[in-house]
Amino acid sequence: MPKFPHVFCVALALSGCLLSPLSHAALTDEIQVYTDEINDPGEFGVELHAITFPRGRKTPDYAGEVTTDHSLFVTPELSWGLTKTLEAGLYLPGVRDGATGHLYLAGVKGRIKWLPIKGDEETGGWFAGANLEVGRVGQRFNQVRSNAELRIMGGWRNEDWLLGVNPVIGWELSDAAAGKPGYGFGLKGTRRVAEGMALGLEYYTDRGQIGATLPWEDQDNKLFVVMDYDRKPWVFNLGIGKGMTHAAEKTTLKAIFELPF
Repeated sequence: MPKFPHVFCVALALSGCLLSPLSHAALTDEIQVYTDEINDPGEFGVELHAITFPRGRKTPDYAGEVTTDHSLFVTPELSWGLTKTLEAGLYLPGVRDGATGHLYLAGVKGRIKWLPIKGDEETGGWFAGANLEVGRVGQRFNQVRSNAELRIMGGWRNEDWLLGVNPVIGWELSDAAAGKPGYGFGLKGTRRVAEGMALGLEYYTDRGQIGATLPWEDQDNKLFVVMDYDRKPWVFNLGIGKGMTHAAEKTTLKAIFELPF
């Protein structure tokens, strides 16, 4: 079984090799690193993503944009296991504008997850796969309404440690779409501290466009302290994040709740 430092080095190397771009002004419907979780064939699941920004962006990037400061983003995520390695999902993001108090149904997004490599349920091991997402949202939340995202999933876990890396490539598909895709990545590392509970860090960065990486201070870089709790029926992830550059929101709170059925 690989030791923790070796896996950490592999994760960093993988993220460096596969980095890819996203646009800064995009709907924040989820903040998470995908790991080795996938529904069994025929299994239906529901998660609720909640994100708010006590110290967010107040200045819009374009006319009519809903900014993040004190806004609340709530997204039900429906999922369905198709096979042992394939899962379909649907997002229905909702937003409460922190500036006006208005409520919006922001749009709709669909995804397909493929996880051909997965470790043992109990002892863990290496995992790898990909997730393709396509969505269309209102122009209040993204100047380019139709977008696609390819997320590579990789990592390793055992009974105590979890390490995950998600290089991400994003394409704009409509309106004034950019000619180049955007890129970024997420990293996650947690350590079990009690039965069903793990603590750790998550890091997210939006680097700009492929071939046109933004300067450090113009990148959206956030570091989160997170807790994962899994003692059914209570399964959730909580995190508090700090922006590391002036382009990032200064404070972000996030939660993901798995709703039991």
